[in-house]
Amino acid sequence: MQTDRRSLLASAMALGAAAGTPVLARAAQGAPLNPAFPSGFLWGASTAAHQVEGNNLNADLWVIENLPNTMFADRSGDAANSLELWPVDLDLVKGLGLNTYRFSLEWARIEPDKGHFSNAMLDHYKAMIAGCRARGIKPVVTFNHFTTPRWFAAQGGWGNPESVTLFARFCDRAVRHLGAGIELALTLNEPNLAGLLGELLPAQLVAGDKAMQEAAARQLGVARYAPGVAIWVEEPATYRAHMMEAHRRGVAAIKSVRPDLPVGVSLAIIDDQAIGRHSLRDRMRERYYGEWLRLAAQTCDFVGVQNYERKVWNDRGVVPPPVDARKNFTGAEVWAGSLAGAVRYAWEATKLPVYVTEHGVNTTDDSLRQWLIPAALAELKRAIDDGVPVRGYMHWSLLDNFEWGFGYAHRFGLHSVDPATFARTAKPSAAVLGAIAQRNSL
Repeated sequence: MQTDRRSLLASAMALGAAAGTPVLARAAQGAPLNPAFPSGFLWGASTAAHQVEGNNLNADLWVIENLPNTMFADRSGDAANSLELWPVDLDLVKGLGLNTYRFSLEWARIEPDKGHFSNAMLDHYKAMIAGCRARGIKPVVTFNHFTTPRWFAAQGGWGNPESVTLFARFCDRAVRHLGAGIELALTLNEPNLAGLLGELLPAQLVAGDKAMQEAAARQLGVARYAPGVAIWVEEPATYRAHMMEAHRRGVAAIKSVRPDLPVGVSLAIIDDQAIGRHSLRDRMRERYYGEWLRLAAQTCDFVGVQNYERKVWNDRGVVPPPVDARKNFTGAEVWAGSLAGAVRYAWEATKLPVYVTEHGVNTTDDSLRQWLIPAALAELKRAIDDGVPVRGYMHWSLLDNFEWGFGYAHRFGLHSVDPATFARTAKPSAAVLGAIAQRNSL
């Protein structure tokens, strides 16, 4: 089974620190908390097209999910049927008292064949943006959230040098049609993980992902099939370099149409903490975030931070979590301070305004989510009070959805979704976040 990127690092190593470490001691201290968030703070929830829309037939991952011996737990299928039910989803956002919705454009719908752009699908996303505005919701739009068109993967995906110009062309076409109503734009989602996952995960998982890509290539009669959601990457350095240049060109394309539109990139950042002498922390930070944080500082108006975990590093590796730590569905530690730690690091590295574009917890026990939201936001507010320019918080996710290789068993949503009727049911945690957002205060 291909792993979910939100749990990938946790599945590779234990997280956290032993009870009583200096890290925990620091977290227990701190100045008195001012509960009020800044005026104009963005409160929202996030989704991604492939994970909620359903029947994304022209996407690279649809091929992988439907292979005879796929490692995926489920096929995405109808997902949450948000392609049709997006007005319902926007009503959920508004009903909670949130003022922001982060969603993604599905490149495979907009450009289902190379060079053929669907005005109908561009109009669909234009209607979503207008629907946000009509409800007083600010649309935060990710131009690419992992999945790419099937034809793009069939010509080598991000490993193909042409990928740079193809992405820039897509950004240009999309922003010309949609740009007027967008509040914030993100080029790519978590590109800092691209080509690095194979270093962290079990060898059999990497081998299985490679086998699926090869099977898809045989099925389609192409030399190489490289989907955007990939553990195994043939040439990681080339793959990452193409994504970095695609980001640069994507920013330029968006800015050429709307120079005033703030553009950023969302990065997956674990709260890496150092303990003891000669900690490996800084070395690991450079490996997994360094080049993208430097690129963001050079090219972006803001940086998006996506955080779910922490790691505490000594000179040998990761220190195990406390035995009594709260755990998510996969058994990884859930620590309320990790979001603030990741945000502080992103600010220190880039000096850019920060938006939390994803944060949440994978759990079937909503009481854990109810605890985490205010606890994490309290630590985030301490960072704001210390001068970190955090402009917004978008929870992952609005809905329980298709969690990539894990299918539908993993639950991040503020709402559950009935797979037969698609009825959305708010969990108690939705009201917790909504109450904070409505007050703009803890």
